[in-house]
Amino acid sequence: MQRILVFFVFLMLVSCNFFESKEKRTQEMINAELREMDWNSIDSYPLFLDCDETATKQVQKQCFEQKITRYFETTLNEFEFTVDSDKNAIVDVIFVIDAEGKINVVDIVKDASILRQMPEFDGIITQSLKNIPPIAPALKRGIPVKTKFKIPVQLNTK
Repeated sequence: MQRILVFFVFLMLVSCNFFESKEKRTQEMINAELREMDWNSIDSYPLFLDCDETATKQVQKQCFEQKITRYFETTLNEFEFTVDSDKNAIVDVIFVIDAEGKINVVDIVKDASILRQMPEFDGIITQSLKNIPPIAPALKRGIPVKTKFKIPVQLNTK
């Protein structure tokens, strides 16, 4: 009876170590996969409802860029932005589309002269991006991820 009990205890210890090592191997495989993953690229771009989610990545990118540029342009055409300058003023609007598809302005890069001439500019840009129709977030391995974009906006000069 004692031999059976010792054998049973031995069997339990070996089986626990078997599961532990299997779990450890799985974790090591996951860590290796994460180290090899290209975190600077996405599998699919953020999409508006009328963009084709089954299209190639390049077609998705074009659809997204066209739609967001068109919407942004339409919204900003409601305002007259004119700057006193010898050269065309370009403003870079940097924004993030989060994993839920919400847009957040990160930065608006512009000359100090633009800020002096149009102090309300940042508010108009931010509000116009918040009113964009729903967007499905970008995907990486089927998981929604946040993505960062930059739109250059050219302002007319007098």
